[in-house]
Amino acid sequence: MTWTVTPERFDSPDAALLRRDYYDEVASRYWGRPATAEEIDQGLTDDGADRLVPPTGQFVVGRFEGKPASCAGLLVVDADTAEVTRVFVRPGCRGTGGGGLLLAAVESAARAFGVRTIRLDTRNDLVEARGLYAKHGYREVPAFHRRQYAEHWFAKEL
Repeated sequence: MTWTVTPERFDSPDAALLRRDYYDEVASRYWGRPATAEEIDQGLTDDGADRLVPPTGQFVVGRFEGKPASCAGLLVVDADTAEVTRVFVRPGCRGTGGGGLLLAAVESAARAFGVRTIRLDTRNDLVEARGLYAKHGYREVPAFHRRQYAEHWFAKEL
């Protein structure tokens, strides 16, 4: 079982499909029902992914056995801080180490940008994500914003 994680444009065919699958899962879980194609399209419209390119950020795609299976984004907030976003591992690939490799890749990108603190937010229902972050050294911190869909905030010093 082999994973590779590499930077990729957020709008490449594989990245675009992974972003769509990510949004489908988080929206469906939030609403407690399958998201419609129209809702997914609306959620992806002007979602800020265009900032996940250097020098304002980075997007990475993970491949499991050569097939696109995960993604994550990094957004530079300021000279010292970046935020992790759109962390997603396809359900059939969870538990195989892909999530940790995604975090390592965005942390490496953050270091290359000169960032010293990496942070993120997540929701109550995304239990797997909260476990992943804690396992990889992220600690819960006080809220650093008041955006919708954020109920837990994490940070890690690099």
